[in-house]
Amino acid sequence: MANDKLRRQIVFEAARLMYHRRESEYSRAKWRAARRFCHGWVKPADLPTHREIRAEILRFAYTEEKARRPELPDMQVEVEVEGKPDRFQVFRALLLPLEHVSEKREYHPESDVLYHSLQVFDLACNEIPYDEEFLLAALLHDVGKAIDPYEHVEAGLEALGESITDRTAWLIEQHILAHALAEGTIGVRARRRLMRADDFDELVLLSKCDRAGRVPGADVPDVDAALDYLRDLAKMCG
Repeated sequence: MANDKLRRQIVFEAARLMYHRRESEYSRAKWRAARRFCHGWVKPADLPTHREIRAEILRFAYTEEKARRPELPDMQVEVEVEGKPDRFQVFRALLLPLEHVSEKREYHPESDVLYHSLQVFDLACNEIPYDEEFLLAALLHDVGKAIDPYEHVEAGLEALGESITDRTAWLIEQHILAHALAEGTIGVRARRRLMRADDFDELVLLSKCDRAGRVPGADVPDVDAALDYLRDLAKMCG
């Protein structure tokens, strides 16, 4: 069996196991998948990386969502603006699967992750309605949960790629640490490093909105309304 074919099979099977919650760790999923397709020793080079598996998990989630909503663009996002992918179509494609991702009621009584994200965005708009980068971080901070619920921040940033700025990416990357800051569980050195950051105040505000956006029955905009607001804001600031 060719190495590239074996690798593709392992990627698909490992992603399937994790997407359906039959495995929660990459290493276990990879080795379980490898044992299915070969009976002897597997070369480390034949095993996929975490990033390869995340990409396949995203394809699983997107394919499932597109079956429900045929109007969605293709996975590669064919809609382009001046030769570049329309970043707002990228955002929409990543947000919609969150409607089918639920979390523990004790922490998130509000319902699915999409509803939570829209709550956080709405609260963020009330705080800094003119800061597009901050508002995008509020709206997109949990998109990775439809790809990899165990490492959702890293998965989300990988999926978003260059469609967001470094500042938005930093806010998303650090929002978990900001929760630890609010809870008083962060170390002294980490707290000092965080407080020295240029966007520390906005990060604290994002954390506040994230924790407040957990209200059952709250009135929120839909995905398209949120993205239309951000499009208009980008045109105004551009």
